[in-house]
Amino acid sequence: MGARWLEASGAAAQDWPAALYVVALPIGNAADITLRALWLLSSADAVFAEDTRVTRSLLDRYGIRPAALLAAHAHNEQAAAQAIVARLATGERVALVSDAGTPAVSDPGARIVQAVRNAGQRVVPLPGASSVLAALAASGLGEAGFAFIGFLPTGARERERVLRAAATREQASVLFEAPHRISATAQALADALPPDRLVAVGRELTKKFESIDLVPAAGLPAFIGAQAQRGEYVLVVDANAAAPVATIELDDATRGWLAALATELPAARAAAVATKATGLPRAALYRELTALRGERTDD
Repeated sequence: MGARWLEASGAAAQDWPAALYVVALPIGNAADITLRALWLLSSADAVFAEDTRVTRSLLDRYGIRPAALLAAHAHNEQAAAQAIVARLATGERVALVSDAGTPAVSDPGARIVQAVRNAGQRVVPLPGASSVLAALAASGLGEAGFAFIGFLPTGARERERVLRAAATREQASVLFEAPHRISATAQALADALPPDRLVAVGRELTKKFESIDLVPAAGLPAFIGAQAQRGEYVLVVDANAAAPVATIELDDATRGWLAALATELPAARAAAVATKATGLPRAALYRELTALRGERTDD
């Protein structure tokens, strides 16, 4: 059946030029790998992996034996970049993977991508599972957009600055945290946020014991303390609904299509759409939309 699905996808018939393919792998559930990723990994001239043992285990599951499986991690990234550029220059197809998720996003790979681009070679993304998008989708906190922070800085002053920014941001903020630091981060968030600000706590995403809980900031330390701390955490800090609303000037045409949006969508959703279209602050557009509909802004 797997071969039939692969054939139906058309992956084999697609154009696969010589390039660096940045391939997203499952973040936990092995079934989340894409058909494009399977095809590319089975046909690449070389696969460069953050940890070859982890990648080999996944490839063995699908019966894939790459022509070459080589290391590309934080400690050899420059050398790996040079090796990849040399292979691309001879017309090879090279895959770059991390242990889970997408390379170069809070994982090694960014320097490799930069080196390949600087050499004039092509970079092709093969998207897939994302812990960021999984947490946002299941939390319901991403309607107004989001800022991706990744792992917090280790320095106390810079860490405090990042958390203060998250506390005042009009969009959600997405953080990663390791199990050995999650207790300290939970306390830091409780100190930086209003007591009732919601934080989504995602653990073991896509795995058997997956959990995504919405917890008020004041209750974070106790909530984390009551859990067995295993696996990487994804935290989504809700947007600051009390942020000051900017004053904006709208022309007649913009007011006209805002009025049309107000008749078709709830004010919060319409404001999110209008923000993407105009780049104007969501809170200000929300105020305009609710005024057009004659609604209260706190509904």
